[in-house]
Amino acid sequence: MTPEEIAAGMTGRLAPEGAGIEAALLPSPAVQNHAGFLAELPGGAVICAWFGGSLEGKSDICIRASLLLPGAAQWGPVATLSHDPGRSEQNPVIFAAPDGRVWLFHTAQEAGDQDGCRIRMAQLSIEGTDIRAAPGRFLDLPRGAFTRAPLRVLPDGGWLLPLFLCVPQQGHRWTGSHDISAMAISRDEGQSWELRPMEGSTGCVHPCPLPGAAGLVAFFRRRQADHVFRAEGTADGRGWSAPHPTDLLNNNSSLAAIRLAEGEVAVLCNPVNAAMSQSRRASLYDELGGTDARPDADTAGGCVPVWGVERAPLVLALSRDEGASFPERFLVADGPGTCLSNNSLDGRNRELSYPWLLETGDGALHLCYTLHRRAIRHLRLAPGWRAQLPRA
Repeated sequence: MTPEEIAAGMTGRLAPEGAGIEAALLPSPAVQNHAGFLAELPGGAVICAWFGGSLEGKSDICIRASLLLPGAAQWGPVATLSHDPGRSEQNPVIFAAPDGRVWLFHTAQEAGDQDGCRIRMAQLSIEGTDIRAAPGRFLDLPRGAFTRAPLRVLPDGGWLLPLFLCVPQQGHRWTGSHDISAMAISRDEGQSWELRPMEGSTGCVHPCPLPGAAGLVAFFRRRQADHVFRAEGTADGRGWSAPHPTDLLNNNSSLAAIRLAEGEVAVLCNPVNAAMSQSRRASLYDELGGTDARPDADTAGGCVPVWGVERAPLVLALSRDEGASFPERFLVADGPGTCLSNNSLDGRNRELSYPWLLETGDGALHLCYTLHRRAIRHLRLAPGWRAQLPRA
């Protein structure tokens, strides 16, 4: 599809795409739309949040969202939920708290300086398909903290917020070379946070923790573009093993992981890595320009990030052994996956990336992903979807 064809289809209407499968392109006034996130709200509505604007890192990038009401055949109108004119606001996470309140967490950074990023928390109010966000506030977490995966309620009622930390190198530009993962824990419903860095996680980012057989299990994106990594944690989120590789490949792009009602771990990702590709780009933000004359961060003591590996195909992988192996795989979407440019208008970007997964109370499986940096694509799979998706 061309950028113009994608734009024309961004109506939010669900259309059949085979037995038991419906698809839609989320409505948005922005030319770039990326990093979709799905959550089920009290009452059964599904919310999708993402960031949109002209180009990732620009200050017009802000948080957008839309609602799909129970039984609806079309997503509601797009809402703009953040309004910081000096920062690029990215990576939204929606959290339906046990008390019924709904919260938005998202990042806010200046240009491509991820190591200066802060996380903002704002309460959402929802009436019908209308979504509004209160002004919100920054969390008491260090600069460079980034979100991507959902919060979890701990056995004692505390909130667990998965993070990765863009660790600054004095006098150097951020490149991702020293990024690590961490967990933030709040005992007072988000008013204050305790930060718990994860030992041995350099290069492992976007931690996605799930309930495990004996505590928690988490899955990670890798800056080195080699494999999806996995770690095991205690039920309170405080203690973690060092991450180690799984049999799923990773291209230094985001993944989604959930626990299905039937018990399997499901991971949605691009199972390709740097060893399979010659495609490289200088950095995530190499198109922003600017006058930053600082050298790139020294990789000593860190890792060598790899950017530009293709972001396709998109595969749903299932595990019955807590994520130790993923023998069952389904193809969701395929294409060239070219991501050497973030431009959404010239047709060069062909990525199928940054997915999210949600299994709703009615047994349906919802997926969303970035389509060529131009739109967020949503799929709703009816129960019995395993018989409908082709094997990868």
